Parts: sequence; C-alpha cells; structure tokens
Amino acid sequence: MDDSHSIAKASTLKGFTNIHELGTVFRPGVDISSIDEKKLMWKVDLNVIPWLTVLYLFSFLDRGSIGNAKLYGLEEDLGITDRQYLICLSMFFFPYALFEPASNVLLRRLKPSIWLSCMMLLWGTIMTLHGVVTNYGGLLTLRLLLGLTEAGLYPGVVYYISSWYKRSETGFRVAVFFSSATIAGAFSGLLAAGIVTMDGIGGRPGWAWIFILEGLATVVLAVASFWIIQDFPDNAKFLTEDERIFVIRRLQADSKHSASGEEFKREYVWQSLKDWKTYVAMGLFMGFDGPLYAFSLFLPSIINQLGFAATRSNLLSVPVYVWGCIVTVIIGYLGDRTGRRYHINLALFTAGLAAYIILLASKTPGLSYFATYLAISAIYAIIPNSVAWVANNVEGTYKRSVTLGMAIGFGNLNGAVTANIYRAVDRPWYRLGHGIVLMYIGVGLICAIVYATLLARENHIRDQGKRDEVIEGVENENANERNGRYESVEEARLHKGDEWSGFRYTM
Repeated sequence: MDDSHSIAKASTLKGFTNIHELGTVFRPGVDISSIDEKKLMWKVDLNVIPWLTVLYLFSFLDRGSIGNAKLYGLEEDLGITDRQYLICLSMFFFPYALFEPASNVLLRRLKPSIWLSCMMLLWGTIMTLHGVVTNYGGLLTLRLLLGLTEAGLYPGVVYYISSWYKRSETGFRVAVFFSSATIAGAFSGLLAAGIVTMDGIGGRPGWAWIFILEGLATVVLAVASFWIIQDFPDNAKFLTEDERIFVIRRLQADSKHSASGEEFKREYVWQSLKDWKTYVAMGLFMGFDGPLYAFSLFLPSIINQLGFAATRSNLLSVPVYVWGCIVTVIIGYLGDRTGRRYHINLALFTAGLAAYIILLASKTPGLSYFATYLAISAIYAIIPNSVAWVANNVEGTYKRSVTLGMAIGFGNLNGAVTANIYRAVDRPWYRLGHGIVLMYIGVGLICAIVYATLLARENHIRDQGKRDEVIEGVENENANERNGRYESVEEARLHKGDEWSGFRYTM
C-alpha cells in the first residue's frame, strides 16, 4: 500500500499539484491554482480570530470580576462568610465543566454564529444580575447559571479554530485568542479600580457596579456577534466558493480529511470515549486548569495580603498579566514554528514548579511578587500549546469536538477544587493553596510525559506496518483484518480518523 502519509507531506499546497493523491477532494475538478494562499489566510485571520479574542476577554473578565468585587466589600454587604464565598466560586465550575462536551457537539450541528452568540447573551444577562443580588442564596444561584451559560465558549472556540487551520498553525492562533485571558486579568484590575468610584450611585455599592457595567457590555457584544461571528469553512459567508474550496483542501492535505463536513454519528462520540488520548489529555488539562483558576481568582487577594491596599493590589496585578500576555503569544508562535510542543510543555511545567516552590518557601513580599510573574509565564502560556497539541492529534470533526470538550471540561472541573484552597485563615502566605497548586502542576508534567511517550510508541508501531488495514484490490503484506477491511484508502481515512494507519501523531 502506498504511504499516503508521505504523499501528504510531499504534496505542495500551492496549486495542489498532488491533491488528488491525498484522498478526499472537496469539489473535484475546480481549478483554484490562481488563489494566493497568504492573502487568503490573512483574510481568514481577520475574520475569525479578532472577534473571538474579544468574546473570550469578556468571558474571562466576567467570571473573574468576583475576585475584584471581593476586595470592595462584597462579602460584608451580602452578609456571607469566607467559606460561603468559596462555595459560590466552586459552584460556577460544576455546570461549566459538565456541559462542555455536549456544547461542542451542538456547536458543530448548529452554527457558531448562533450558538456562541446566544450563549454570550445569556451569560451577559446573568452577569448583570450579580449587581442586584442581596444574599448568599442569590449569589450561589447566579454563579451556577453563569457556569452553565459560559460552558461552551472556550472549548467551542478552540475546536472552531482547529477547524480552520492546519496543525502547524493552530497553536499561535489559540495563543492569540487565549492571551485575551491575561488582558482580562490586567484590565479587570484597572476597570475595578475605576468603576468602584461609582459607589452609592443608584443606591448600589461600588462592587455591584463592576458586575452591572461589565454585564451590560457583554450583552451589547452578544447582539453584535450574531452578525460578526463566522461559521465553519464549508459554509462561511465571507469566503468565495473558490476560496472555500482552497481552505478545505489545504486542511485535507494536512490530514484533516473531515474538513469538508461530517455527518453526525454516535460512533464518532464512542471513538473519543474509547481513545486513551482523551483520558491522558484530561489529566494534562487538569495540570494547568486547576492552577489557572486559583491564580486568576486569588491574585488580587494574594497581593493584598502581602501588605498592599485593595486598589493598589488590583493595580499591581496589571503588570503581572501584561507579562503573561507577552509570554503566551511568544510560546504560541514558537510552538507552531518548532513543532516541539512536548518539549515546550516540559519547560513550562518545570517553570511552574519553580514558581510555587518559591511561593511556598518565601516570607518576603518582593520575592513572592516576583514568583507570580514566573507562575503566570508557565500557567497561561502552557494552555494554548497543550490545546493545539491535543487538537492536532485527534482527527474527525465530531471526535475532536468531544475529546476537546471532555479534556477542557475535566480541567475546568478542577477549578471547583482550587477555588477553595486559598482560605482566609491561611493568609498572608497561603501555604496550603500554593502546595495544592504545586501538586496539580506535578500531575500535568507526568501526563505530558505519558502522552508524548505513548504517541511516539504508536507512531513507531505504524511505521512498522502493524496497524495497516486491508484495502480491497491492494496488495500489502502487512495488512491485517483486525485493523479493518475497507474498499479504499479513502474509506479507511474517513472512518478511522487519527486511528488510520497513515496518520502520524505530532510531538
């Protein structure tokens, strides 16, 4: 049997001289050789990435603003204890994590422009209602609803981006998109410090206005999103027919053979559920999502307990997040350029371990503040690199959507744990919280090593021909019935996805 993987690597996208050798061809016979690939992909970038970045900025701003509001008397005004506050933080993550896999499937079956916009409209409304809540029960209910309505955005957008770009292009785009989380962290401190001056207006305290104004801004953006968010490549309105064909064929040439669309089958969901990669990825995401939420929710409090007043604590969090934004984008670029996502993960997890060892051992405010820079460099930058790594190694539109949904959902579920680890009784040094985050990072490091080791082992097995399928009419001494029998290589590719013998995993 021909080595179709080698053919795919050797084929030239410009003009697609070998595209018919690659199997799936979207609209065969259409000549697209006159299209300039760089100009087209720049057009795709401008129509896909910027608005998604804005949406995630507001998503992260909305969910994290409760940490800023806490510094301005939220607990006292609502009459809640520190433990009740921590429970409210935790409640966000249960519906947020559990609904993510289902949301990704719905995103594929519906249109991103409809699904993502409706989601944002609902969470913006709920965010606004945080500003009129008067007791513990009301805050707890709103945090549950906020988690439910925000659930599908992050995994949905990651899956959506992976449906537009080649495997060597995904990491940087996800990094640019995710960098808005660091911008939100920086902006939330500045925004909170400004909005809180509205204290007493309309009979509402300053912290309430943080929720009200941010929520109303989200609602306005949600309405605009119905017209601005683009759909998948096979039906995006901003592309001409020839451009659509070009985008889909270049994805198919990159082993994304389902790029032209895929009919939903329960079998694709089961493929994800039976795949070991799904569960190792869940552990990998646990290793950085737990620390992410601990960091984002409690950075202002950590700085505050180092001896700085509330407003100054919020302002001192700004440069930390700016630094995190810069590092995240740089790592995303390096991941795509070098393709060494595993080695980058090793370096970042190690940096994270060093940061929290410093935080555990330090009794000096200045040293602890420095460690927050090191921590954000690891925690935030590792996320888009890992997301791209997992997405690149799962083929099949529905299988990838479920795998990403489960991995991201499980990772986010750990936010319910880390939302409770920075207790008031542990201040000012928060040894318990730092120790638990250190444990999470260790788990992530172990899972990264396991993931890379098993991927390399599987590639080696395929290189030896031990996964070759029986193809009708094709002589292949390595072919084995246990790997499946198919009428053509094309049928094997589409049915097996990344389990096809010609698919090679990336490191």
